[in-house]
Amino acid sequence: METAAAHTATAGEAGIPLGGTPLGINPLGVGTWAWGDCFFWGYGQDYVDADLQAAFETSLAAGVTLFDTAEVYGKGQSERLLGRFTHARQLGGAGEATNPSPIIATKFFPYPWHLRRGSLLRALRGSLDRLGVTQVDLYQIHWAYPPVPVEAWANALADAVEAGLTKAVGVSNYSADQMRRTHAVLTRRGIPLASNQVHYSLAHRRPERDGVLAACRELDVTLIAYSPLAMGLLTGKYGPEQPPPGLRGRRFRGRRLAQLQPLIATLRQIGEAHSGKTPAQVALNWLICKGTVPIPGAKNARQAQENAGALGWRLDEAEIDALDRISDAR
Repeated sequence: METAAAHTATAGEAGIPLGGTPLGINPLGVGTWAWGDCFFWGYGQDYVDADLQAAFETSLAAGVTLFDTAEVYGKGQSERLLGRFTHARQLGGAGEATNPSPIIATKFFPYPWHLRRGSLLRALRGSLDRLGVTQVDLYQIHWAYPPVPVEAWANALADAVEAGLTKAVGVSNYSADQMRRTHAVLTRRGIPLASNQVHYSLAHRRPERDGVLAACRELDVTLIAYSPLAMGLLTGKYGPEQPPPGLRGRRFRGRRLAQLQPLIATLRQIGEAHSGKTPAQVALNWLICKGTVPIPGAKNARQAQENAGALGWRLDEAEIDALDRISDAR
């Protein structure tokens, strides 16, 4: 097995580079898909704005600075909430002396009516308005949907950097080939491709097999791992007799949950050897050891604090190998 240590800074070290850009990030972020999403996540039922603001502040206090959102999350509500929390923090000066500032990443969704290069700049300005900022740290293409070729969107990303609307640019859900083509266009414009955000976890290891992880390493592109806890399935909270609530419970039924139980048992066992780390913390640390930046969701302070517990320690090679084998065996 290729040693993972060659591909990442020590877990817990702040300021690892985002791809080939000067932007430094922590090797763990926060995904905000659930912020404002009523349909899938139940926003407004078991968690409200105050819970999300507590998750935001707790994450920053723990040194977790990257917050990833998108124009489609909660129909723009996720961006509005993130902007509101950031603005309130600036006005109140809460934690400014000791806590780092948030690093904001958002995404452009290529709707069917977004068929021209200029659509991206218009969408970005809309995101900036909802976020209440003049520039984001990272702007990403959410999906590589046809008919617009990835080269056109790559040039639009370069336009956004040159317009001063974003510091860095990335993509999401891009194949290795799409990423290489985007990288080539941006390189000609003198702009690095910072990241590719893809679905990656111990329950979904496709990026290892379809060439995306290898291409990221080759091109110096940071792989940002979304759904790193398999929408909560790797937390150890759910099982065949206790599925997740709402739509997640309908999507992940008994057989899927039963297949994950040996993996979750191994996560528990390894966590106990690291001063009682939880299955979620072990699963996130595994991704950090693979040289990626996982962005688990956090709907309250407790979840944010648990996520941050994935930092400051490291799985050894034998533990990584054991998790590789047990997840392969499902």
